[in-house]
Amino acid sequence: MSTQRVAASLDAASEHLLGAIRTIGIIGAGTMGQGIAQVCAQAGFDVVLQDIAGAALEKARHGVANQLDRQIKKQTLDEAGKAQILARVRTATELEALAQADVIIEAATEQEGLKRSILKSIDAMAKPQAILASNTSSISITALAASSTRPERFVGMHFFNPVPVMQLVEIISGLQTSDSVAQTVAALARVLGKTPIGVKNSAGFVVNRLLCPMINEAVFALQEGLASAEEIDAGMRLGCNHPIGPLALCDMIGLDVELAVMEVLYQAFNDSKYRPAPLLKEMVAAGRLGRKSGWGFYRY
Repeated sequence: MSTQRVAASLDAASEHLLGAIRTIGIIGAGTMGQGIAQVCAQAGFDVVLQDIAGAALEKARHGVANQLDRQIKKQTLDEAGKAQILARVRTATELEALAQADVIIEAATEQEGLKRSILKSIDAMAKPQAILASNTSSISITALAASSTRPERFVGMHFFNPVPVMQLVEIISGLQTSDSVAQTVAALARVLGKTPIGVKNSAGFVVNRLLCPMINEAVFALQEGLASAEEIDAGMRLGCNHPIGPLALCDMIGLDVELAVMEVLYQAFNDSKYRPAPLLKEMVAAGRLGRKSGWGFYRY
């Protein structure tokens, strides 16, 4: 599906699908799931946020509330608006809670086996007309769609972190994805206040195909002692006008996520330019995952 196709006017089928969306289910209450839940609720949709861990759900609710408090401080939201948004977000530990959702967005950990397992479970209980989407940052949508008995209704909907701030959503069509479903989720992204771009199904899609190898190369530079983490990041901020350095960005994304994407690229293209930096692999093995663990290339 091309960018022009994403930007095109909705056809009748897509317009009907978009008009039928009332409830959005989200699987995974991590950073991405929390952010997607917030923007969906702020756009007026009822949200069911599901995770097997009750503690993760509680943390996500607090996270959404804290983000809304920031908007109150900026005077872009009031207390009544905050209460209305939070009231639209329901949490659940069982997948069955998503049975009546019109769109279900999987935002679980970036592991293909896990995603396939979740999608098979969802496929068995979601209503027939539901659209299924994955927030995967690198895994083949065609391959994931093969886990579903309704692959034509499966699509990639890749948000960026932090979801409430970042404007882009990559809309990825697998070989099986129908044009009307792709158009519908692109229109949904616009309703959420985002800008969608259409991307062909390929490992890493567009953004991570470009971004993650750059971050990986920064890790190689650090590993080889070319400069300190602070100097590498300063070089890219001040020399290339990047708003954040690649190593600080990796800490924000999560070193485990960066490693997972690089491994997908390496396996998909069988090209040594995508091999993960040994230092990246070692830091992940040590549990130094970035901001979420309190220690990555920097201490937090």
